[in-house]
Amino acid sequence: MSATQPKVTEREARQVAEAAREQDWRKPSFAKELFLGHFRLDLIHPHPMPADEDVRRGEAFLARLRAFCESELADGLPARIEREAKIPDETVRRLKQLGALGMKIDPKYGGLGLTQVYYNKALALVASVSPAIGALLSAHQSIGVPQPLKMFGTQEQKDTYLPRCATTAISAFLLTEPDVGSDPARLATTAVPDGEDAYVLDGVKLWTTNGVVADLLVVMARVPKSENHRGGITAFVVEADSPGVTVEHRNAFMGLRGLENGVTRFHQVRVPAGQRIGAEGAGLKIALTTLNTGRLSLPAMCVGSGKWCLKIAREWSGVREQWGRPVARHEAVGAKISFIAATTFALEAVVDLASQMADEDRNDIRIEAALAKLYGSEKACLMADELVQIRGGRGFETAESLAARGERAVPAEQMLRDLRINRIFEGSTEIMHLLIAREAVDAHLSVAGDLIDPEKALGDKARAGARAAGFYARWLPKLATGPGQVPGAYRGFHPSGHPDLAVHLRYVERSARKLARSTFYAMSRWQGRMETKQGFLGRIVDIGAELFAMSAACVRAEHLRACGDHGREAYQLADAFCQQSRVRVEELFGRLWSNTDDLDHRVVAGVLSGTYAWLEEGVLDPSGDGPWIAEAAPGPSTHENVHRPIR
Repeated sequence: MSATQPKVTEREARQVAEAAREQDWRKPSFAKELFLGHFRLDLIHPHPMPADEDVRRGEAFLARLRAFCESELADGLPARIEREAKIPDETVRRLKQLGALGMKIDPKYGGLGLTQVYYNKALALVASVSPAIGALLSAHQSIGVPQPLKMFGTQEQKDTYLPRCATTAISAFLLTEPDVGSDPARLATTAVPDGEDAYVLDGVKLWTTNGVVADLLVVMARVPKSENHRGGITAFVVEADSPGVTVEHRNAFMGLRGLENGVTRFHQVRVPAGQRIGAEGAGLKIALTTLNTGRLSLPAMCVGSGKWCLKIAREWSGVREQWGRPVARHEAVGAKISFIAATTFALEAVVDLASQMADEDRNDIRIEAALAKLYGSEKACLMADELVQIRGGRGFETAESLAARGERAVPAEQMLRDLRINRIFEGSTEIMHLLIAREAVDAHLSVAGDLIDPEKALGDKARAGARAAGFYARWLPKLATGPGQVPGAYRGFHPSGHPDLAVHLRYVERSARKLARSTFYAMSRWQGRMETKQGFLGRIVDIGAELFAMSAACVRAEHLRACGDHGREAYQLADAFCQQSRVRVEELFGRLWSNTDDLDHRVVAGVLSGTYAWLEEGVLDPSGDGPWIAEAAPGPSTHENVHRPIR
């Protein structure tokens, strides 16, 4: 641990995270109600629709973007990025000219003003050419300068920075540090007030996506508490070429080889107070609120990956023969293709539904967006892995090698490498499980939190007990029965000649109530220890994700049928997905109470104590003896500045 690294207890870390949460639910939330056992189909059906002008503007840009992507494909851009580990500067300049930096920025600031739905479609399209380009555009607009300024910036800040972000200036978001990931309570970068009109930044940031080429940075730094300063983690807009800012290293990864991601050091960087976003101490709340919709960009690109995997699987499996027939006709391979097709349909349903709800702003989608990120990143990796398996040896072979020996240059192994980071980006799967679980049990903690908190006084516990008794007296009876047990419920989802999706919606309704009962039982059983049961909480969230995806798939199928667009085929895909999902849900329900969690804890204790060190004998470790975490003490940089803005 660095000498400057704040030491915090587990409780203090939780308090920081809790303070950054949005505490209130001012709008309805389909997913929140789902975890409470209430299947509010009325919140998502009929499927929300975009305004005609939004469609016109979005389709016009998609047409221009498609033409750009087709020309870049013809010039061999994907292979060049993979080979050179860099997006060519001229490509970035053409994207700027196209307006791609300003997709989500209001036209009055020079942007395109696209909706979340069309922004996501654009990212899926461009990421199919190069995931690195998708990451550049997403990091710039989903979590970089434009989004937090749009939501929390002053009018002066918007007037100053949004026109630049819409046309020329690439932005980056800097939160992570060498020894700080998803636990921001230990953030070490400081912003010390310098008089009344400035702050001085010192610290090191790691994994700064876009940081190598950025013109503008959103930096999270800790302001010390003092007289006239409330202190806390605070957000700042920083000019990347400010004196004292050094990009010390450009990181290289197993995938996304064109990613402009680095290590950035701040040494005595003076930042005017007018470049602070929001109030002191509001930085984490700004970051989390920004991510409520910003997280949707990642699963949107996962949708694009699923579509590509399906295309390759279909074309390859129809021509590759084994034992006298195409491999797609063999059940073992066919099951993989069915999984890819059904999952792609459902994932697109989840992303489009959550995005349209974000555009309408009638619902609180913080849980829906988090579920989309979690589900999309996990399922996209599985789809890419299945594609590699379907392709066999060719799936493991690089596109360059395939082309060199005269075959189609299918980058299946690259797709798998590129997608793997999505399970870590913007909150790892494990962190997403905890984040979603916290929101899912919010109603319980609101009424019974003091009751299970060991540090609360007896008087607080007594009052909490009275509140809890009233809440559960009203809530628990509603979990006993519902429309999921009525044979004719949701009959609108079983039109003549189509598969019966109503049966799946009834299953979702029953399972939501079962999920809520399971959560209540677990809280009663473990009380204050509930937060340590991460295996259980992860399965609760995964069940909720499956139920949300099933709901979205059914609603999308009915929407397409009503519009006359591939209705029967959509119903078939939704039916297939729901059948597959139900198998997973039943397995997860079983593993809530029948699992190896306690045994795993004992094994982990043995591993950490060295009890099983003998098992490691017989191999050599090529990683050497270097430090596990690089020293990141503040001070002047001793490295060459590799920052290279693209003018």
